[in-house]
Formats: sequence, structure tokens, C-alpha cells
Amino acid sequence: MRRAFVLLTATCVAACTSGPDYAGPPEVGSAAATRGTFVRADDPALAAGPGLSRWWETLDDAALNRLVDEALSGSPSIEAAQAHIREARAKLEQGRANLLPTASATGMYVHARLPGSGLGALGGGDSSDGGEGESSSGSSNALNFYNVGASVSWEPDLFGGKQRGVEAARDTLDQRYADLADAQVSLSAQVAQSYVNLRDVEERARLNARSSELQRRALDLSHQRLAAGTASRLQVERLQAELASTDAQNIPLTAQIAIYKDALAVLTGRAPGELDAVLEASAPVPLPPASVPIGDPATLIAHRPDVRSAERALAASTANIGVKKAQAMPGIKFSGILGLGGTEPGDVLDPGNLAALLMPQLSWPVLDFGRSRSTVREAEAQRDGAQAQYRQSVLAALQDAEDSLARFGATRRQLAQLTGAEQSAARAAGLNRQRFAAGTSSLIDQLDIERQQLSAAIAAAQARAQLTIDYIAVQKALGLGWSDERGQQPAS
Repeated sequence: MRRAFVLLTATCVAACTSGPDYAGPPEVGSAAATRGTFVRADDPALAAGPGLSRWWETLDDAALNRLVDEALSGSPSIEAAQAHIREARAKLEQGRANLLPTASATGMYVHARLPGSGLGALGGGDSSDGGEGESSSGSSNALNFYNVGASVSWEPDLFGGKQRGVEAARDTLDQRYADLADAQVSLSAQVAQSYVNLRDVEERARLNARSSELQRRALDLSHQRLAAGTASRLQVERLQAELASTDAQNIPLTAQIAIYKDALAVLTGRAPGELDAVLEASAPVPLPPASVPIGDPATLIAHRPDVRSAERALAASTANIGVKKAQAMPGIKFSGILGLGGTEPGDVLDPGNLAALLMPQLSWPVLDFGRSRSTVREAEAQRDGAQAQYRQSVLAALQDAEDSLARFGATRRQLAQLTGAEQSAARAAGLNRQRFAAGTSSLIDQLDIERQQLSAAIAAAQARAQLTIDYIAVQKALGLGWSDERGQQPAS
């Protein structure tokens, strides 16, 4: 029966669906899409081919993998996006149900006192005796009525407004799935960035502590030389100031370690401090793979969840125009009542007391002082805004990808230079150690060269961490990090 009603409704509205049909999104960034490559993809580490959905696994860090998986399964932001999907699905089900008739079981009892005479037979009273009825000289008779039955109503979708509503609800459900994917992309990138920042700060704290140790040794030696008259007070004060500055730099690093641990706890759905024990042991900064697949601009536009969300919002706003236009057209509603009833309780069981009533109702807002036209114009303006927002999302996605690729390539070149400087400083420190062992170099010179080596190591470590951060930004810009859940939760 339900399928028959759906087919009947579809047949009625097939030739008169109001509003424009959705013809797809406007063409945006066509030059980039047809070019086949990104403009800023000039680094040799960037390769063709599709990216990996679980890109964080390429960093080869088991702790990071666990944190991302826990975040994707326990973050409140993911739970909120999933709740929005359930809400959109419920609205779609409501829209489909509105295409069908509504039936309700009814039961009714009426007791009334009506003025005048001659109604005793109807009400079961008798004006001649001393019962409920009273004399005709001035009173009323009782009326009792019992009825049990069903009421049915149906409003045919003459101009396809309800069908457009179903279409808009379906598009909104698709949009909510894209929003969930976008939340997964952002969350996985945030977890990875916070984790890399944590390991970077730990490494800097370790190197700074080593630098403080060398500076303290140099200061102690300078005090000895000052006492022996072979060093000046100026040299001692300069070393003292340098040591105090290095020690001061270590203080905020301790706070930053706590901040990044708390950020990871919240991202995984925990309270601040709950991951301290898990992250107590330090670890090196994970590095990106030697080859990074990035795909092409056309794949980016099709894959980015925020672009897909904007496109589905455009489709929904287009369908909503038809909803508003149909509301300005004539409508008909059929209401019916079928039941058994009479003046006695037993009448509801007598098939001879069957009564049926059909009430068609025609409505048409012929005079609404422009309200209908205004609502249609409002819907059209919303469609135009959604179209502009889609264009903006595509352009922003292309810019995001190009900028992240440019930063990644620049950081790789910078890291190559700083790695060379770190290696040169290490060789210089090794050569000077040989001179110091041979007695041709002083201890103060050796300590100074070792401090320079540490400075080069700190700069290279920061560049390595920045390279991983830029790699994460590339993956996020490419729209990677989400999984399609429609296999478990189909839209239709």
C-alpha cells in the first residue's frame, strides 16, 4: 500500500514539479583542473598519484597512530558531526512520510444539554417522566453520542513542493556526511600537529639543557681564569648573561610540553592531564616519507570534504526554491472520517451504524500582499549565496594546496642547508677536539665551538619539525584523513 501511494504521488507530480532542476555546480578553477599539476609542486619529493587516507601512518610513529585513532573514535567534535547526520536523516524520513496519507484512530463521546423539546429521542431522555429530560415548558433535553472509527487525510503533491523538500533533505544529508569527513580531516591534522610540536619542544629542551651545561662549564672556567688573572671581568659577565638567557629559554619550554599534552588529551576526548603518563617518555620528531604523492587539482576539488559540503549546500538551496514556489500554488487536501456510532454505547458495535464522510478542501493564497513572491526571492538569493560560497571554497582549496606545497618545498631546501651547517659544525668540533688533545687549543675555545655546534643542531632540529608540520599541512590541504561511512549508514 505504501509503495502504491508513493508511485501514485510520483506520477501526479512528474510533469509539474516546481522550481529549477539542479544542473550541478558552476565551473571554477577550470585552468587549474585541466592543467593536471599544481603550480607550486616543484620539489622532487612531490610525486604523482593519489594520497593516502591514513596519511599519518607514513610518519611511522606508533604513538601518533594510536592518538589519531583514539581521537577519531572519541572526540566530541566527531560525535557532534555524527549527531548532525542522524538529525538530517530523520528530516529526510519526515519529508518522505509527508508524501503519504495520514490515518488516525478516533474515539469520541459527546454529552450535551440542548434547549427546547422534541430532542428526547435523540438524547435518550424522555420529557414525560422524571428522568434526565425536563418539561417542554422551560428546560433542556440531554444528548449523548458515541463514535469509534478512523480519520484519514492526504494532501497530494500537485506541484512537487514536497518532492523538492525531500530532494533538499537528501542533499542536506549528503552535506552532513561531508561535514563529518571535514571534521575527520581537521582532527587528524590537529592531533598530528600537536604531537609533532610536543616532540619538537622536548628535543629543544634537551638541546637547550646541553647548551646550558656547556655554558656553565665555560663560566666556571672563566671564573678560574679571572682568579688567576688571565681573564677579564667583561668576559665573565658576558658568559653569565649568556647562561642566564639560555636558562630563561628553558622555562617556557616546560610549560609548552604541558600545553601540548593537554591539547592531545582534549583532542582524544579526555580531560587535560590524563595523557601525561602515556606521553611521559620522550621520542624523536617523526619525519615525512621521501616521496609524497599529491594527486592533481581535479582530484583535490572532487575529494576535499569542505568543497563537497559547499556543493551539496548549493544543491539543497536550489531544491528549496521549488519548495517555496509550490507554496504559492493551489493546494487540495482530502480528509475523511469512517466510523460506527449512535446514541447508545452499543451502537459502536453495530455495522448498521456505519457512517462515512469525505471532505475535500481547496486552498490558494490569492491575496498575500507579495509574501509568496518574497519567499521565492529569498530562496533564490540563498541559492545565489550558496553558489558564491561554493566558488569561494574551490578557490580557497586550490590556494590552500598551492601554499602548503610551496612551504613544504621551501622548508625542505632550508633543512638541506641547515643539515649541511650542522654537519660542518660537527666536523669543526671534532677537529678542534684533536687540537685540544694535542695542546694547541684551549678549553674555552673548545667549549665555544661545542656551543656553536649545539646552536646548529637546534636550528636543524627546528627545521626538521617544521618540515613535518608542513607535510601535515599538505595532507590536510589535499583533503586527506577521512573515511567514507556510507557503507554503514546509507542515505537512502
